[in-house]
Amino acid sequence: MIRINLLKPETRDIKETAAAPGGVPEYKPKKAPNLGNLIFLLLVVGLGAFYFFQRQAFTRENELLATARQEKDQLQYVTAKLEELKQQKASLERRINLINELKAQQGLAVRIMDELSKTLPDWVWLTEMTYNAKGIQIKGKALSNNLIAEYIANLEDSPLLMNVNLIASTLRRTQRTEYYEFSLNAVVETKPEAAPAQAKPAAKKRGTA
Repeated sequence: MIRINLLKPETRDIKETAAAPGGVPEYKPKKAPNLGNLIFLLLVVGLGAFYFFQRQAFTRENELLATARQEKDQLQYVTAKLEELKQQKASLERRINLINELKAQQGLAVRIMDELSKTLPDWVWLTEMTYNAKGIQIKGKALSNNLIAEYIANLEDSPLLMNVNLIASTLRRTQRTEYYEFSLNAVVETKPEAAPAQAKPAAKKRGTA
């Protein structure tokens, strides 16, 4: 035989309570939440928050690192350009200094050539002349050693040259004639000459306006 209970649960509980011994309803306390589950839930929430903040910090650090690398690349490019410009500037300065030195020596070179030519005796001719910081080196030909000695004496009398030395003198013979090849060196006096005194203006005559 099948029985179906059509009463509500609350009605049934009331009836069962009333049917308890002594007629006093029985109190059933509610179960307290499980402390372990609550701690676990808090731990999961805390780990989630920690992971979220760590992920944000990691993303921010990556962005800062990418920016720093980009700035480093730009700085290296700027540094390379500055070094290139510095080298170009140094090269231009060397060229300018060389040009200025050559300009300053142009007048001296003209004076040296003038001294070498005007002191040259007859039957003596020059084949090569080299000028550097140590002085001048002269090569030439002469018909005799006496002419070479005369040329050396003339150079020593020049105010522009000093310490004139004969390096070599070699006799050369050909089918028709013979001559001497010689080489000299000398020191160039590079001290600036005293500037000529400026003429004083003529005094005005008395009685003139």
